[in-house]
Order: sequence, then C-alpha cells, then structure tokens
Amino acid sequence: MSWDLILSSLGPLLLGAISATIPLALASFALGLAIALLVALMRIGKNRVLSGAARVYVSIIRGTPLLVQLFVIFYGLPSIGVRLEPWPSAIIALSLNVGGYAAEVIRAAILSVPKGQWEAGHMIGMSRQQTLRRIILPQAARVSVPPLSNTFISLVKDTSLASLILVTELFRQAQQIASVSGDFMALYLQAAVIYWVICLFLSMGQSRIEKRLDRYVAH
Repeated sequence: MSWDLILSSLGPLLLGAISATIPLALASFALGLAIALLVALMRIGKNRVLSGAARVYVSIIRGTPLLVQLFVIFYGLPSIGVRLEPWPSAIIALSLNVGGYAAEVIRAAILSVPKGQWEAGHMIGMSRQQTLRRIILPQAARVSVPPLSNTFISLVKDTSLASLILVTELFRQAQQIASVSGDFMALYLQAAVIYWVICLFLSMGQSRIEKRLDRYVAH
C-alpha cells in the first residue's frame, strides 16, 4: 500500500464526494421525500384506486433491487425511445427508491398520531386538509425523523451504485484512480473510510436533532 498514492488521491476522492456524492444524495432525498409524502397520503386516503396504485408502487420499489431500478432507467428506457443522462437517471432512480421506503415511514408516523387530534381539528372548524397540514403532519414529522435520518444515511452509501451508470461520484473516482495505479485495495479502502466519515457525521447530526426534538415530547 503506497502512502504517496493515498495522499495524492485524497483530493480527487474528496472532490468526488463534495461535488457529486453529497449533492446526489441531497437532491434524491428531497425529491424522494416529496414522492413519499404524496404516496403516504394516497395510502391513507379513501380513494381505493389511488390507495391501490400507491400500494403497488411501494411493493415494486421494496421488492426489487436498487441496482435493477438504476439499470432499467438508464439502460432500459432507451429501448423505448427515452434517453436520459447519467445524473438525471441516478436522481430519478434514487428518488423513486427513497420514496418507496420513506412513504411507509411517513404513513406509519401519520397513523401514530392519536385520532383525537383529528377530532380536535374538526371541533375548532378545520377541514380535513387543514387538520392534516397544521396538526397531524407536524406531529408525524417529529416521529419520522429517526427512521428518515437512517434512510438518508443509507442513501449516501447507495449513491455508490450510480458509478455503474457512469456518474463520476466518490466511488467512481476511486475506480478510475485504481485502474491506473493498480492498487485497488488502497483506493477502495480509502473510499470506504470517506463514506464512513460522512455517515459518522450524519449520525452525530441525527443524534443532536433527536435530542432537541425529545425536549418537546411529554414523558
């Protein structure tokens, strides 16, 4: 293992993490949360068609590997005339994947809010939509923070799969440098350490958020 190689490759790997891995994770998570909220509301809604469609979507996303989803979007869609660049393909696949998993988290959080909260909103003249927006969702958001934080941490690691559809993120940078130097062990371990450090900081942030939210929970 060459320390000179590790030091010289640290910059490109960090650049890949800062310029691609983290932005890819943030963009996919934000879009995924929007999808998840919509799907969760469809699941708990009274429209059987929408509820059924949401259930099928969640089943497909949770029942198929993320790698397959990436390949279907990037390599499969061109066969029907839809061609996407690597970045949009990665964001769409990762967002849809996050949406499928986070939808169940949000749905469970909404259902965990006591039914009396719905009745309270109705008693003070709120519509169902107003009650959901002003009373139910804020309480559900507090409950869903820990599992959604775990989803985001997993997403950061899952961005490494985007290297297989030509997105030049952290892991692909390691692959490119390793293919030239021939020292795959050193480069892959270095990439693993960077992923670990990123996730470590995210876990620390998650713990702080949970402690702050815990202050507003009655014991």
